[in-house]
Amino acid sequence: MTTTAERPAHDTARPRPRPAAAGDGTAEEQAGEAVMGLDMVLVDAARGPLRRMVPPVRTLAALGTSLARHPDAVGGRLKELAEDVGRIAVGRSDIAPSPKDRRFADPAWSGNPLLKRTMQAHIAAARAAVGLVDDADLDWQDDERIRFALTNLVDALAPSNVPFLNPLALKAVIDTGGRNAVSGLRRLVSDVLSPPRVPSMVEPDAFTVGEDLAVTPGAVVLRTDVFELIQYRPTTETVRSVPLVVVPPTINKFYITDLAPGRSIVEHYVAAGQQVFMISWRNPDERHADWGLDTYGQAVLDAMEAAERITGSERVALQGFCSGGIITAMVLAHLAGTGGLGQVAAASFAVTVLDWARAGTVSALMDREAVQEATEKSRKKGYLDGAMLAEVFAWLRPNDLVWNYWVNNYLQGKPPAAFDILFWNADTTRMTAGLHRDFIEVAIGNSLTEPGGATMLGTPVDLSAVDVDAYVTAGIADHICPWQACYRTTRMLGGDTRFVLSTNGHIASLVNPPGNPKSTFHVAPETPEDPEKWLASAHKEKGSWWPDFMEWLGERAGEEVPAPQTLGSAELPVLGDAPGTYVFDK
Repeated sequence: MTTTAERPAHDTARPRPRPAAAGDGTAEEQAGEAVMGLDMVLVDAARGPLRRMVPPVRTLAALGTSLARHPDAVGGRLKELAEDVGRIAVGRSDIAPSPKDRRFADPAWSGNPLLKRTMQAHIAAARAAVGLVDDADLDWQDDERIRFALTNLVDALAPSNVPFLNPLALKAVIDTGGRNAVSGLRRLVSDVLSPPRVPSMVEPDAFTVGEDLAVTPGAVVLRTDVFELIQYRPTTETVRSVPLVVVPPTINKFYITDLAPGRSIVEHYVAAGQQVFMISWRNPDERHADWGLDTYGQAVLDAMEAAERITGSERVALQGFCSGGIITAMVLAHLAGTGGLGQVAAASFAVTVLDWARAGTVSALMDREAVQEATEKSRKKGYLDGAMLAEVFAWLRPNDLVWNYWVNNYLQGKPPAAFDILFWNADTTRMTAGLHRDFIEVAIGNSLTEPGGATMLGTPVDLSAVDVDAYVTAGIADHICPWQACYRTTRMLGGDTRFVLSTNGHIASLVNPPGNPKSTFHVAPETPEDPEKWLASAHKEKGSWWPDFMEWLGERAGEEVPAPQTLGSAELPVLGDAPGTYVFDK
């Protein structure tokens, strides 16, 4: 899931978008500030994302009842809309889209009188609709449900999505003699007939794994039913003695950490003299339905043991990404509870939420029946389909990930641009029914916030007992794992923690290579309880957080030793070249 927006994601305890004023950001932006947590994503992926588009009857009734009690407010909104429409009709309106709204960037939207009026009318109507929801003053649950539905409705009805109104589509007709319509229809039919049923964000042959992506040299040194372990070949004469074991997300394939050269996290780590071992999860099917958190936790322990045996180190460092970070945290608590935490030199959590109290809209947008329905569907099938996850992720940011490609692919008849992150995002994996159930149960119960609220391999999880130093990163515009929720990890762990707030959203905050002049990150000397106090005291650093993490880890990863000349060991010989075989499972 990617975004280039710089608008901070809000702590979602009670988001209250104000009515948009002309020129200060579109009503769509104001309506779409709610954050959709990983828990909601997992439930929606089983039930179908379009279920969320229509609010429950009781919510619509609550909206109608509330507005009926405020006739003056309704009348005021309608009067304001009528006045806006009047000014638009005579060409005297100053309503304008946000400068960041790419849908209306073409000069025709401001230069052509008909298109300008259509755009202004859409913004005015959307602003009035948001204002009515504000005036209704609904309770938290109903408010979130209405806003979510409103966001998607407003986005769908934008005039930029209409073929005979979008200037890019009209120009394409002239430039291609109408061939764009034929090409666009062909693409539309292809996308509708195969999941995920959203516009393709990248061509299926845009990249080749092992040739364009996931090309950092290394070898598979361990293969189990659950994962392959990749050891990367050092490129420096000396390396740090303590290896880093990376635990990638269980939702997609591991190579988000190893994209194109120059944009690869692993490549950067290796070049900095860090020994790196990568878990590559198997793409499970119905045979693996019972694999749950314990299965994946044991896999992390197996990977740690293999890294120690190969390097001769008695300790390892761990880095978990997103859902991989949840597993990592629970494994650390297991080690703390069994006296084995001494084998961990340091830990890192990237875009990982461990406290779901205000991490998304699950408490507002679903009930216990929805959760039970979701887990039952995956139980019957044996897994959660990765294509459904991809569809859910797309509808979380419809302007960026649905309607943008609707215009490009269907109205203009153009192929989508080749982008490595979106190729990775489309290379979906399944999630076992057991893991799907366990993740939802942990999130719904917010179990990791209470000692003993969850278990890992039979050990009660108490994150406060995890007293190793930790490095926690988040993205300021992350709509899956909001940065404030990621920040609360610093208060849950028992050791010293460094919190780093990166630019961009969920994945773009991770794939943030040095050399990007727009990249920055925030750091602060202390981690107070309130994330906003942390932000007020933080200072901005130019560049990527990757070198900062390597410097931090270098202080905890042991002395420098000669780099190994071969990979694997006598006990764990090389089984094949990276990126291994599991990454190709469909």
